[in-house]
Amino acid sequence: MPPTAPAARAHTHRYLIIGAGPAGLQLSYFLGRAGLDYVTLERGDAPGGFFRRFPRHRRLISLNKVNTTEKDPEILLRWDWNSLLNDSPALQFPRYSREYFPSADDLVRYLADFQREHALNVRYGAAVERVEKSGGRFTVHAGGEVFHAECVIVAIGWGGPYIPDIPGIELAVGYEDVSASGEDFTGKRVLIIGKGNSAFETAHAMLPHAAIIHMASPSPTRLAWTSKHPGHVRGQYGALLDSYWFKTLHGVLECTIDRLWREGDHYKAAITYTLAEGEQALLEYDAVVRCTGFTMDTGIFDASCAPETLRDGRLPAIRPDFRSPNVDGLYFAGTLMQARDFKQASSAFIDGFRYNLRTLAALLAERYEDTPLPRHPVVPDAGELTFTMLERVNYSSALWTQFEYLADAYVRDPASGHFHRYEDLPEDYAAERFAGEDLLFTVTLRWGRRDYGDVFAIQRHPTPGRADESAFLHPVVRVWRRGEQVAERHLLEDLQAQWRDPVRHVEPLRRFLSEHLAP
Repeated sequence: MPPTAPAARAHTHRYLIIGAGPAGLQLSYFLGRAGLDYVTLERGDAPGGFFRRFPRHRRLISLNKVNTTEKDPEILLRWDWNSLLNDSPALQFPRYSREYFPSADDLVRYLADFQREHALNVRYGAAVERVEKSGGRFTVHAGGEVFHAECVIVAIGWGGPYIPDIPGIELAVGYEDVSASGEDFTGKRVLIIGKGNSAFETAHAMLPHAAIIHMASPSPTRLAWTSKHPGHVRGQYGALLDSYWFKTLHGVLECTIDRLWREGDHYKAAITYTLAEGEQALLEYDAVVRCTGFTMDTGIFDASCAPETLRDGRLPAIRPDFRSPNVDGLYFAGTLMQARDFKQASSAFIDGFRYNLRTLAALLAERYEDTPLPRHPVVPDAGELTFTMLERVNYSSALWTQFEYLADAYVRDPASGHFHRYEDLPEDYAAERFAGEDLLFTVTLRWGRRDYGDVFAIQRHPTPGRADESAFLHPVVRVWRRGEQVAERHLLEDLQAQWRDPVRHVEPLRRFLSEHLAP
């Protein structure tokens, strides 16, 4: 008889994190610091596998503003988009690079040091093959071993490229494989499918070399300085847009690509313009490149715990507490947390999800360890509430970075009349959690979301009574009673982001709070 295969070794932990990229390491740090039982599985032999390959041209779009007039570490994080939250002064990203747009290689080096210096419990070479759930417990098969856990947090980031349903799309070279040397496209006519940052990054490298670059997608280009979202096209790629309007034959096309095919040494593209009354065209190129973004990997999930997804399966659906809506105990971390603030705040990026993960760690400890969610007492006085609210918006890097998403929640205790302040909760989670309370204030920072003909020529109205018309980032206080929002107060924008002026900020907020504290 053939020998019996050895049984896979089994391990049991309360928390199991899949992936040791920035999100997996950040959550590992918080769980480890709290002394919780966790393990992190990573398929590679080092952390940060995504950033070892992407971006293709090795230049990050995450800011690293080293030189400021501030000294406080918390405020400095507002302009340091790459550091993970931790207590070590040596593990701040500006010590690894002083470039405003740093190299991805510096981030990879930083992540390796972060894992090593904090002795995070990461198992390398442990590629997850299957995740199952039975009897309220997860079983994870990885690297020839079996892991059991009460709670699984998926922090694997993007699993692969998103490939649109275009006949002939297989003829295009994917962003993941395209040459990083623009010189390889010298004298060529190039079609780039997509108009996101990866597409502009690719076009930017080709710009001095290609004869014609066409960028194509059905929707118009979304510019970050218009949307205020860092995932939209960034200003450093503006050279191609200049070239478009300066008649250099490069173009940004709003169109659907109906079909791609090859004829001899060239590629043909049949297109239909989306902003030209259905006009159609047949265009010819020497190269076609697909830059249409990424999608999550759902292949690791057994049918017993397959999560709901959104946006053509590219993202997991999540509840306000970052949990899967249909698989209890399954959470998502990092860029996979962005479903609830998609293209608004920064949950897709390190500078945003690092704060989400600090909150997630607290929510996990509350649920699985019976550790109360941290809160701070505030006396029920309009002046005191005004003071603490303004101190927080003038200081917090979480509220600054996760604008319109994370909020401070002030909940009135009906027994004592005092308030409890909970920091950095998703505002929709706070509204849901405290829906039974008679009085809840939430405090966020928000942009003016109105359309402007020219975002660099906005007519301002610098009076407190018109603060809701502020275009720049500014504090907003909302009042909730029994789960319903009943009032809202905006405070005037400020060039230096200092909301302390007695007339413009302090007194309007104090008066507003007084009205809603009254019996």
